[in-house]
Amino acid sequence: MNTPLLTVTQLNQYFSHQHILKALTFTIQKGHIVALVGANGAGKTTLMKSILGLTSFTGQIYLNGQSITPCHHQALSAVGALIEYPGLYPFLTGRQQLSLFATGANRTARVTKIIEALSMQAFADILTKHYSLGMRQKLGVALALLNQPALVILDEPMNGLDPQATKELRDLILWAQAQGTTFLISSHLLSELQRVANDVLVLDHGQLIANMSMPAFLAQQRPTYELVTNQDQRAYQLLRSAGYHLVAATPIRVLITPGFQLNPLLQLLLTNQIQLQRIQPHTEDLESSLLTMLKTVNH
Repeated sequence: MNTPLLTVTQLNQYFSHQHILKALTFTIQKGHIVALVGANGAGKTTLMKSILGLTSFTGQIYLNGQSITPCHHQALSAVGALIEYPGLYPFLTGRQQLSLFATGANRTARVTKIIEALSMQAFADILTKHYSLGMRQKLGVALALLNQPALVILDEPMNGLDPQATKELRDLILWAQAQGTTFLISSHLLSELQRVANDVLVLDHGQLIANMSMPAFLAQQRPTYELVTNQDQRAYQLLRSAGYHLVAATPIRVLITPGFQLNPLLQLLLTNQIQLQRIQPHTEDLESSLLTMLKTVNH
């Protein structure tokens, strides 16, 4: 078993009389990309701020065996982060800000490399007070990755990015992972998280309700066939009367249960003069799996 990079044990966080984070315990393995997901207000940003020592908490957080507390930040020298919106110096250019925060050897080369990786050349030498939201977001991500940290924490990193910039960020994250960087990423763009993440942490009202690999999380929901006919309402009633397990009506989705056979279903539609226009297997994605889990937990 690999030694985890990050270990969180019995983490609790309170705001006034509200219990925000509730006894969270989990680990993050070195070199993994972890998706942190949940509804608004679930506690995702608060958890990230706790790991960064930016808010008070009880419990234990260890990074590479070093303790992190609001008063002890030595371990955080190996962490890069973008939480909410980047704080930038308005009268410095993007390149100047990167140069200001670059540490170690080959600083100029690393600044140039991150600018090119995120296609920032067109605005790297403009004062950041003139930056758009997407430009600011790119620079914030660049600052988080600049010093090749062991752990990168990103809160809504795709916010304000167009499709091309989102792809560039995705490629950069996967490249950094190949070099050994570990990521904890929260985003409402769940399809993007599904493309890159190895593991999933699900928060709901401050509680950790799932902690597993991405394939295991997606496999919780059984596959279905998705049908479109020329008489969907009639087809739905017919299939339900015939004992098929239906999980949606528009489009019709038939649950693939043990012993399920497709040919009898098709014959049933044909016999009743219902024309099948499209049929395709449907597997759950991160978004639908998350919504199903949250609905189950809260009912």
